[in-house]
Amino acid sequence: MNVMIMGAAGGLGRAMAVECARRGYHLFLTDLDEQALLCIKAGLERRFRTTVVAKACDLTDGGSVDAMLCFLDRNGLKFDMLLNIAGTDFEGSFLSREREKIVQIIALNDAATLRITHAILHRRRQGRRFVTLFVSSLASMFPMPLKATYAAPKRFLLDFATALRQELKGQNANVLVLCPGGMVTNDASAAAIAAQGIWGTLTTNPLEVVARKALDHALHGKRCYIPGVLNRMLSVLGKILPPPWVAAAVYWRWHRAQRKWLNVPNAHAR
Repeated sequence: MNVMIMGAAGGLGRAMAVECARRGYHLFLTDLDEQALLCIKAGLERRFRTTVVAKACDLTDGGSVDAMLCFLDRNGLKFDMLLNIAGTDFEGSFLSREREKIVQIIALNDAATLRITHAILHRRRQGRRFVTLFVSSLASMFPMPLKATYAAPKRFLLDFATALRQELKGQNANVLVLCPGGMVTNDASAAAIAAQGIWGTLTTNPLEVVARKALDHALHGKRCYIPGVLNRMLSVLGKILPPPWVAAAVYWRWHRAQRKWLNVPNAHAR
């Protein structure tokens, strides 16, 4: 199986790459960080008997993406699976964030994902089942004060993936949307989870487990995977309770947590 992984140098991207290599899949890895990509490629090839191709790409830049696609076409690379892992966030309330950083969230989380998905769906291996995975978030299922510019783009991915799945049903393809809670992908995410106390601990899932189960769900034709029993229960509550109630509860939780790890005690006061 030939698999392309966007955002392969990040925490979840690395975990997905390891899990795919463990299964014997051949990998094409892309990320902005070329040095990290090369380290991951070397490690995977040393540990597993598989082929790994790595090419750095700025997924938010159309010219950089076109150059990568030309590389794929020159080498005749076609795929059976696309893992849309790349994403970013900048913590803080809407008005406390820099304007261009807010735009960057949309550019990578949504625009780049659509750009790559459209391109790779036209580069499927003929006669084989194709699987696409989108990484949304548990946050996509709620109105999220203090994380609105993260949750709203993730909601777009949730809805888009659900719609695209229906479009591709007759084309021997499946689309899975992954909606995880907390995951320790870097130092910043670890600090954010720790600041949430017991709730952060209970809603966090190990990267390796998420990667393994997400791939299993995608290959078995599932539509959505929410890791963790508590997270699945919270997603149901988000559908039942009135949105203003949910927004108030989320604000209370994140106001307290962000005061701890962002060290801005009055930044979110009303």
